[in-house]
Amino acid sequence: MTLKDKLAAQKIYLLLAALFITSLVVSNLIFQKFFYWYPLDIEIFGTKLFEISVGVLPYPITFLITDLISEIYGKKRANQVVVVGIFASLFSLSIVLVANIVPATPWSYVDDAMFSTVFGNTAIAVGASMMAYLFAQFIDIQIYHFWKRLTKGKHLWLRNNFSTFLSQFVDTFTIVALLCSFNIIAWDKFSGLVAAGFIFKVIIAILDTPFLYLGVYLFKKRFNLKTNEEIELL
Repeated sequence: MTLKDKLAAQKIYLLLAALFITSLVVSNLIFQKFFYWYPLDIEIFGTKLFEISVGVLPYPITFLITDLISEIYGKKRANQVVVVGIFASLFSLSIVLVANIVPATPWSYVDDAMFSTVFGNTAIAVGASMMAYLFAQFIDIQIYHFWKRLTKGKHLWLRNNFSTFLSQFVDTFTIVALLCSFNIIAWDKFSGLVAAGFIFKVIIAILDTPFLYLGVYLFKKRFNLKTNEEIELL
């Protein structure tokens, strides 16, 4: 690769990392709102499909991005983005904690009580998310590269979905269990929320497979990459 190509690859890597970090931080901040989507009239463990946190909407994007980075830039760069995401989440947590402590003015549109209601549980959420995130993302990357080695860079759909399915279950189970442990969510909703969250994420993982194929295709075309070839950044 020429120096110009490596600089272009570096810029794209930074853009992907920025999208990853934004999706992760936002998912931690908006998790307390739950929504429903009832494509079918089904209940699992007393919870209708799908009653889930809005935090899951941006979160699957993180797995798509790490899979794309794993495929194009390699395991080391994917793990690097995960670690940076941890620091970004902790930094955002510190800002929210300070904002929650300082008193609101009498004329403030958002008073202390409202702010605390929306962001008061953010510390617990970020803590829970970080534990789930660490388990899930590192599992995702490890399994992805296991299948990549086993298939010698072929069958992209296989490693994308197999890695994401297991890691998303670990993520969903861990974060719901921790939120229930801190009494943010009632335990009687545990099984239903885990099932609904996991099934929803599996659906998203399947739907995002064409986008991963498109991303890999564009990278290979732009940088003339061969099968199983990865970009080495500066």
